[in-house]
Amino acid sequence: MSVLACTAACDAAGYSIAGVEYASECYCDNYVSSSATNASITDCNMPCNGNGSEFCGAANRLDLYTAGNTNATPKPVTVTPPPPGGWFSIGCYSDSSSARSLSVPTYIQVPMTIEACTNACSTAGYTIAGLEYAGQCFCDNSLQNSAALVTDGRCNMECNGNSNEICGGPNGLSVYQLTGWYSQGCWNDTVGDRTLNHQQYGLPSMTVEVCTAACKKAGYTLAGMEYAGECYCDSAPMNYGGPAIDGNVGCNMACAGNANEMCGGPGRLNVYQFNSTGLPVVTTTSSAPGTTPTGGNGGSTALPTPSSSVNASAIAPFKYQGCYTEGNGGRAFANQQPDNSTMTVESCISLCSSQGYTVAGMEYADQCFCDNFIRYNASRVTDSQCNMGCAGNSGEMCGAGSILSVYSVGNLTDYTDATILKTNLPGSWQYAGCLTDADGTRSLAYQIVSQFNNTNEACLAQCQKFGYNAAGTEYGQQCFCGDIQNVINAGATIRPDSECNMVCSNDTGKNGGHYCGGPSRLSYYTWDESNPLYSWNFASGNDAGAYEFLIGGVTIPLVTSPARNGKVTYMEKFGTSPANNGTGAYELDLSMINNFTAAWRPMHVKSDVFCSASLTLPDKVGRQINIGGWANDATYGVRLYWPDGKPGVWGVNDWEENVAEVSLIDGRWYPTAMTMANGSILVMGGEKGSNGAAVPTLEVLPSPSGATQYCDYLDRTDPYNLYPFLAVLPSGGILIAYYNEARILDPVSLNTKSVLPNIPGAVNDFDGGRTYPFEGTAMILPQHAPYSDYMRVIICGGSVPGPEIALDNCVSIAPDQPNANWTIERMPSKRVITCMTALPDGTYLILNGAQQGRAGFGLATQPNYNAVLYDPSKPVNFRMTVMANTTVARLYHSEAVLLDDGRVLVSGSDPEDVRSFAPQEYRNEAFIPPYLMAGAPRPSFNLSNLDWSYGQQVSFSITPSGASSTSNYRVSLIGAVSSTHGNSMGQRTIFPATTCSGSTCTVTAPPNANVAPPSWHQMFLLDGNNIPSHATWIRIGGDPGALGNWPQFDDFTVPGMGAVEPIL
Repeated sequence: MSVLACTAACDAAGYSIAGVEYASECYCDNYVSSSATNASITDCNMPCNGNGSEFCGAANRLDLYTAGNTNATPKPVTVTPPPPGGWFSIGCYSDSSSARSLSVPTYIQVPMTIEACTNACSTAGYTIAGLEYAGQCFCDNSLQNSAALVTDGRCNMECNGNSNEICGGPNGLSVYQLTGWYSQGCWNDTVGDRTLNHQQYGLPSMTVEVCTAACKKAGYTLAGMEYAGECYCDSAPMNYGGPAIDGNVGCNMACAGNANEMCGGPGRLNVYQFNSTGLPVVTTTSSAPGTTPTGGNGGSTALPTPSSSVNASAIAPFKYQGCYTEGNGGRAFANQQPDNSTMTVESCISLCSSQGYTVAGMEYADQCFCDNFIRYNASRVTDSQCNMGCAGNSGEMCGAGSILSVYSVGNLTDYTDATILKTNLPGSWQYAGCLTDADGTRSLAYQIVSQFNNTNEACLAQCQKFGYNAAGTEYGQQCFCGDIQNVINAGATIRPDSECNMVCSNDTGKNGGHYCGGPSRLSYYTWDESNPLYSWNFASGNDAGAYEFLIGGVTIPLVTSPARNGKVTYMEKFGTSPANNGTGAYELDLSMINNFTAAWRPMHVKSDVFCSASLTLPDKVGRQINIGGWANDATYGVRLYWPDGKPGVWGVNDWEENVAEVSLIDGRWYPTAMTMANGSILVMGGEKGSNGAAVPTLEVLPSPSGATQYCDYLDRTDPYNLYPFLAVLPSGGILIAYYNEARILDPVSLNTKSVLPNIPGAVNDFDGGRTYPFEGTAMILPQHAPYSDYMRVIICGGSVPGPEIALDNCVSIAPDQPNANWTIERMPSKRVITCMTALPDGTYLILNGAQQGRAGFGLATQPNYNAVLYDPSKPVNFRMTVMANTTVARLYHSEAVLLDDGRVLVSGSDPEDVRSFAPQEYRNEAFIPPYLMAGAPRPSFNLSNLDWSYGQQVSFSITPSGASSTSNYRVSLIGAVSSTHGNSMGQRTIFPATTCSGSTCTVTAPPNANVAPPSWHQMFLLDGNNIPSHATWIRIGGDPGALGNWPQFDDFTVPGMGAVEPIL
């Protein structure tokens, strides 16, 4: 390569700009990219490989050369405006002066544009418009004389009134058709709750025209295009869909069949609505000749005849309906236009028609009124009373004083006033009155704005779906959800119904309909509390559990992991020890809790584990693995610890790490790890170090291929998908939940097997997220033998972009169930950066977090000090009990794990915040669940077999907690977890088949690795009162991935394969 060789090649190819790059690359064009910028000349420092005396750019740097006087400029952007509303381009058609394709020439006294021609044709009553030779306009209602679609480029002439538009060419017509479909903009959509419910299949390559035609044929009035090639139809927006909050930004995909049109985007619809106004009207009548039905006051009279000078063809499809009085108590037509000293019948009709109205009335010579209805009982009078000549044409009659000359498309229809919706309400809603509201102190907390489709019914349904027992509509287009208590707290009062007088936006322009509040007034509805939407229990005494101080800390942990030696490992990000002299890891021995120094054994890591992932491996000694980290080598880190040392005895093993020997393929910050059914470790997601670029891949440890796998869904949703939630499903698939989406992966290819409905967020924000940084917490709900029920997963809390108001709900799903969808349950309070812990009795403790903000340093406020107990054995919406409070704020980087004695270890809080409510928290607490509060005797058991195969029956001896029968004793198996950032990696709760009699029990291990992936579990025995024993750690499923032999390097100690080894 040389400069001469490149410029010559570009010149020969007809280009005026040449660029040389990276010593040997040549690029040509007539323009430069709009994103290109000038760089320092010294950046282009690589000699050409064909001429060492010249420079040929460098990495990502071009030496540019231009021909003659050419300047290197970006390509001009030509903005071609879309056709006028209701009109669609149908292409370029052949034409001939001897056999016109459109038979009616239209002479326009203004420079030609697409708008001018289509408006002229529409005003003249035609539905097809064609532009030719830059300045000619033709109209018709059908193509004539064998007109044919042509693609030879003959439609290439700019309109003489707008150089950004094409107005045909020689013997070529740019043809537009009035279809009646009007763009409504870009709307939101979700997989599980479609805005338009009826997808159309078997269509040709997608265009706006293809989709609207399909919807019209199917009898629908709304059409939406999504994801470039999908078409959806309906007659009304569903599931509270409406205009997207980010405007047209998300509708960014060109139609598959026409790159000049937009067909939505991911989760976004380009929506069109059908309106027949202006289309030809076919009417039939059984009336006798000379009579026609009338509007207003009904009956039939002689056919009215307009002024003889009115051009009937020019005003078509409008027809004269007669002379009418003004309304009784109000205007006959609602929309008065500016007075016009040159008004004619034609000009008034044209003005009303251009605004989408079907009725026009002229009054007092120069006044024009528009509407779609006739109002206030206006009555028909004799035509002679319309006796004032029009201000612009005295030969035409334009009403008189309080008298209107009326024209309409079709018959006149009396207007029916909107009413307040009080009866036939959905569910157990009841109308409560017209309620005051104010911006400063909203009567209801959550606002939804629906500019075009707000209804009381839709508002009530949305509030009910998210568990709110109070709802209201305001200002026509606003919906509010909240609780009855919100109204009481706001001091709102009931006002006369007449103050709720604004028509719902969905009913605007329609006949009748309902009112949706008014200015600072809510049409207020409440749920009948005799049939409550939800019920929270408020526990007291022993039933509320209790927090207790456990021990001070040597560090603020990032990850906590109970180990099979009865201790808990703490891993810290560098710099969180009080004197900044931490070792990176510690082990807490709970049996030494009264001896601070003895309780904390220092351990050591070689790199910063800040925002890493951890697991307990299914090898025979239950090693713990930690992967990823903060930056550089730490992001590739793979760290292993072999737990040793019985309670009361310090172990000698430490974390082992050598990134030069064992590492991830892709460096990761904020990843998730999970043991798959085959015993390998799945690692997903993350970023390239601290706030770096996305790592939208997955990989397997040990890697069978030495490669990672790209995940487009992680790329698309970065940075809102970090620490995704993972779970092996009983079907064999792998669930991944990230941001506000979820899907099932094939366990072999790890490709997407199916996409689940989007995860609901807030009642007023579909974009609420569940994973970091909008951090919620997830759990697998209990699986009970014989495992015939679909396994459910629950996610609690999170936050929304922008205002970052924490979510106040949990959502759950059974991913394997056909047509699976999310169930929403209200929580007693809002939570983000929250934690959740599975308890041995099958309940779950929700704790920690904040009520405002998101994950990150100094980004959350309003600590949530309350614990909530979730009991999935109870009916939906009746499962939550408000428990005891703590006095310790647990914000970003807090954890909660189940201890072997049945308590919950609560630790951490590293907000790096100067505000007093958010200190750096070193104290460790224990939450004591209700089953331990009364000090009742606990059962115990003696188990010799700690290594179970699938389906194996294992017997063991027990010591009952009392004299009662043991026939109702149960066993629970709690998967070994590592807690960080709301993610309890490894969590699973299983209630296997158990039979007990006297002092012996027999338990049957889960049947396969999909029900219970290979793992260590805390095994508890529960008596008839659900009081648990202390846990014994058992392994289920062995080590099918042969992790016991991995990794084979001198710096790592491997336990090998075989039976479980005792703790030494």
